[in-house]
Amino acid sequence: MDKPVLLVMAAGMGSRYGGLKQIDPVGSHGQLIIDYSIYDALRAGFERVIFVIKHEIEDTFQQAIGQRLSRVIQVDYAFQELDDLPAGFSVPEGRVKPWGTCHAVLAARHLLSGPFAVINSDDYYGPESFRELYRYLCAHPDRPDCYEYAMVGYRLGNTVTEHGHVARGICEEDADHYLLRVTERTHIEQDGENARFTLDEGKSWQPLSGEDIVSMNLWGFHRSFLTEAQARFPAFLRSALAENPLKGEYFLPGVVTQLLDEGKARVKVLRSADRWYGVTYKEDKPGVVAAIAGMTRRGLYPEDLWAQVPLRG
Repeated sequence: MDKPVLLVMAAGMGSRYGGLKQIDPVGSHGQLIIDYSIYDALRAGFERVIFVIKHEIEDTFQQAIGQRLSRVIQVDYAFQELDDLPAGFSVPEGRVKPWGTCHAVLAARHLLSGPFAVINSDDYYGPESFRELYRYLCAHPDRPDCYEYAMVGYRLGNTVTEHGHVARGICEEDADHYLLRVTERTHIEQDGENARFTLDEGKSWQPLSGEDIVSMNLWGFHRSFLTEAQARFPAFLRSALAENPLKGEYFLPGVVTQLLDEGKARVKVLRSADRWYGVTYKEDKPGVVAAIAGMTRRGLYPEDLWAQVPLRG
């Protein structure tokens, strides 16, 4: 079996943050959030990373991230483009929003032949998550009668920001910690130790527990997922173009839930006690910088992250 590959969704320009947030340093030697994810992934066993980006940020991204990281890990690129659609479909007039996380993963379909993990470029996940996911993918290939996938789940209370709203997949699982379904909530706000979400732009709210397990788009898949996602994309497009042509998104959790409901896959929920950190808003950055500094003082990371990492080749 091929070794697991790390797929990083990095096409977003950070519209809420006001810039290309992937290149904003959070470490004392100029390290970015993605540096810590790649560092943790390397320690877990990953040897190759594929960045999913847009063509228009390619030069900036390579100069700020890709060229530097290619010294320690194999780096490849896939490009998420609006017009990367099945035959017979075209981009609706006025559409500028990307087609969503599942479309981002499909952008790398020609570069993947075996198991892969999926992460967001601007989220800090913690070392335990990468270790557990790498081990699971290596030990659990697809069975003849069922796809074997995994995800790392986090406490919702560990993943919200006090500076605005976030999108999270709310997870339901069985007694053996296999995923039953994921419900995407695109507008969740902190509410004390808990949270709340709205479906009508804040006209009404529904409560969520801080103990709820959520998806942070840290998934483990095999090649079979790409085949299924590509086959289901036309049905999504027909629905989205009829109901929400400018903003409809093809979400990873939606495809996963379809496969679960059909009995074609099972997804092991690998819990993480780590706290999520991310710069969704500018106001989030000081907290992330402080958290990284604290983990560095405790010895989880070296001060100069890449100084002692062997160079490739």
